[in-house]
Amino acid sequence: MLRQLALSFTLLSPAALAANCPDWPAAQAQAELARRTTQLAQWDDAYHRQGVALVADELYDQARQQLHELRDCLNPTTAATNPLASSGGPLQHPIAQTGLDKLADATAVRAWLKNRQNVWVQPKVDGVAVTLVFADGRLQQAISRGNGERGQDWTRNARQIPTLARTLPSRGNLVLQGELYWRRPAHIQANAGSLGARSKVAGWLARTTLSAENAAQIGVFIWDWPAGPASISERLAGLSALGFADSQAFSQPISDFQQAQAWRERWYRQALPFASDGVVLKQSSRPAAEHWRASPPSWAAAWKYPLRQGLATVRRVQFTIGRTGRITPVLQLQPLRLDDRRVSRVSLGSLPRWQALDIRPGDQLELSLAGLSIPHVERVFWRNPQRDAVSVPNPADYHALSCWQFTQACASQFRARLVWLSGSHGLAMPGVGPGTWDKLLASGQLHDLLDWLNLKEEQLANTPGFGARSASQLHQSLQKARTKPFTAWLRALGLPLDNPARLPADWTSLAARNAQQWQTELGVSARRAKQLQAFFLHPEMQALRTQLKSQEISGF
Repeated sequence: MLRQLALSFTLLSPAALAANCPDWPAAQAQAELARRTTQLAQWDDAYHRQGVALVADELYDQARQQLHELRDCLNPTTAATNPLASSGGPLQHPIAQTGLDKLADATAVRAWLKNRQNVWVQPKVDGVAVTLVFADGRLQQAISRGNGERGQDWTRNARQIPTLARTLPSRGNLVLQGELYWRRPAHIQANAGSLGARSKVAGWLARTTLSAENAAQIGVFIWDWPAGPASISERLAGLSALGFADSQAFSQPISDFQQAQAWRERWYRQALPFASDGVVLKQSSRPAAEHWRASPPSWAAAWKYPLRQGLATVRRVQFTIGRTGRITPVLQLQPLRLDDRRVSRVSLGSLPRWQALDIRPGDQLELSLAGLSIPHVERVFWRNPQRDAVSVPNPADYHALSCWQFTQACASQFRARLVWLSGSHGLAMPGVGPGTWDKLLASGQLHDLLDWLNLKEEQLANTPGFGARSASQLHQSLQKARTKPFTAWLRALGLPLDNPARLPADWTSLAARNAQQWQTELGVSARRAKQLQAFFLHPEMQALRTQLKSQEISGF
């Protein structure tokens, strides 16, 4: 993950940066910059010194990049904080751990691969980086990555790991760099994500004593032999001979972007014995190990998998009102990508949830994909210090029998009624959907729910968005609704009954029933019986019945 990568940020032009900068008073801006800087420092310290991840790695990566961008907006002369500042330890790495630059997207990957020869790709195992020092085949030291130059002493616990406790078939000193990971047989990253794999292993190794049970769950993936043979194929063969066969099994030569992309997709969606958060591209040749530094090298880079969790900035808070009067908060977001899906809006599900979270424009939310497809708000990640007012509909104004005419306050519910009326639950009108109603509403031709019954073909043809042919087809579809059975019309109007097929096709007799009769004749609940009685007796429904009767619709 990027906590073991060197952070690399997209450079923004002054105009683009200004467009994304918050409009805060100076004192407020500096206070927010200080707050976020302090928070990131706390996360860094907990992770690197204690082995505890207080925030998911994907979210940490994004939060640090946003801090970088915020600093450029508010105080560009301030030096960036070092995420590894508190991560050093007492042990010196014999060879520096370099970290990796992150390639932002396919374009960056193509640019990196251009003019490079003999490139290989490996899964980027989601564990904790470690330097392993062997003498005559026996483990002498295990050093955490730390700041790349110095790290913590993990030797005592590492010797409890079965794959490291054995003697290697080698003589002399041997330095390897790799990943200690949580063994996850048949793990599919696209489905399960990382499951906190990195922090789990970091926590185990940070303990005074590593239990045999936990040690057995730790695997080892060697991703480099710094002083090994000159070519990567020879290094991989040598690692396999030493007993680290996964290094060779999960390394593939590539010659172009398409091959890199294919392996990334394969390892993302097929079973592996570990969690992984991307792939690593590396050249076979590189400088001699004594020249390595604790900074991203030019010969290797990471291309991470699509985000499963993201930080989204709220642009607007809107409220949609459904056919039955249910108010649903919908957040318009600055677009982001989650699992290769572009997300620009998300529903909060209910008004009480919005009220509990108190989300305002400028807030940043933690998003995930529910069921791998639907964006879901997990929590508010950062709150905009400037709490803009939001106009909230009054729940008392909206219910199952409100908004039968188009007004500004009723626009959402009225539209929902039209969509329901023409849909499969109602009159099933071919070729009539939300877009149709939007055009008719925009033209000002619909004020009452049934105004469309009186539209002429010529009117439709002169409506923006319709041509002569589409207007003719629409007119036919609208007029065919007249022939729909009485029960279909009842459903279209929102009758609160799932199956009205047993009802007599006679509005007058139905309107004469009281709640007790509804309950007795249909076996519905007392609550539903009252809803049915209210439906037929409501003044708006009586007015609609009169209109339908005048149109000679059967049953009315």
